Amino acid sequence: MDDGSNMRKFTGASQYVLDEELAEIVNVSMALEMPLLLKGEPGTGKTQLAHAIAEALDMRLIVLNVKSSMKLVEALYQYDTLTRLNDSRFGDSSRDVSNIEEYIKMGKIGQSFVSDKRVVLLIDEIDKADTDFQDDMLDVLDQMEFDIIEIDKTIKAKNRPVIIITSNAKKDLSDPFLGRCNFHHIAFPDDDMMRKIIRVHFPDISKDLLDSTVRCFYRLREFRNIEKKPATRELINWVRALRSDPDFRVKDLIKGEVPYLGVLFKKSADYEAAQNGVGRFRV
Repeated sequence: MDDGSNMRKFTGASQYVLDEELAEIVNVSMALEMPLLLKGEPGTGKTQLAHAIAEALDMRLIVLNVKSSMKLVEALYQYDTLTRLNDSRFGDSSRDVSNIEEYIKMGKIGQSFVSDKRVVLLIDEIDKADTDFQDDMLDVLDQMEFDIIEIDKTIKAKNRPVIIITSNAKKDLSDPFLGRCNFHHIAFPDDDMMRKIIRVHFPDISKDLLDSTVRCFYRLREFRNIEKKPATRELINWVRALRSDPDFRVKDLIKGEVPYLGVLFKKSADYEAAQNGVGRFRV
C-alpha cells in the first residue's frame, strides 16, 4: 500500500480559488492519511474541492453520493443475485454461474480500494446517512479493508485513497465519527474572495460588470424569508447568463433591473420574494 509519503502538495486548481487555511488542512489530511470532513452551506465549494484535488494531483475521482436509505454494503460491493439466477436458468452467459465472484461488483468505496492507482474518494453529504452507516464506514476506512461474506474474501486497499467527506450539517455526526476526521468549515466567500472566484471563471470580465453583479448578488442574499439563498455556483451561472444576453446593459442592473432571477433562485417562494424585493433597491 502506498504510504502517501511522496504525495505532491495541493496548491489549487485551474478554477478553484484556494485560501491558505484550507490548503493547509487538505495537505495535513493527506500527510496524516486521515479523512477530511468539510462543512459549510451549500454552494461554498465543498464538493468542488474534491474535483480540484483530483485535477491538480492528476488522480481519478470516485464519488459516493450518500442517500438516506443507503446501507454500507452498497458502498462496498453488490452481489448481483438476479443476474446469476437468470444466467443459471437460461445458460446463455459467458460467466461461470458456479463462481459467485463473477457476480460481485464493487461499490464506490470498493472501487477506491481495488484501484491500481491512488484515487480521491469523495463521500458526499454524509449527514444524510444514519449513525450506524457513518461509524461503520469509518471503521472500514480506518482498517482499509472489508469482507465479502458471500465468497469469504477480504478486500484490502491497494492504495489508501485521499478521502474528502462533505456535510451540510442537516444532522449531527457522532463523536466517534468526528474524532476520526480532520475538520474544516468552509465559510461563505466574502466580497473580495467572491471577486477572485468570478475572475477565475471570467478572466476578461469588465470591472463594471464584476462590481455590479457582486454587489447585487450580496444584496439579493440579504432578502428576508429566503429558504435557499443563491450560492457561488448560482452567481457564476448568472454572470454567464448576463454575458450571453446581447441586450443586457450594466447600467440597467445598477438602476435595479435584475434579469434572470430564475438562475439565482430555484424555489417558487424564493423567486416570488426576490421579484417583490428587487424593485426596492438600486445596485
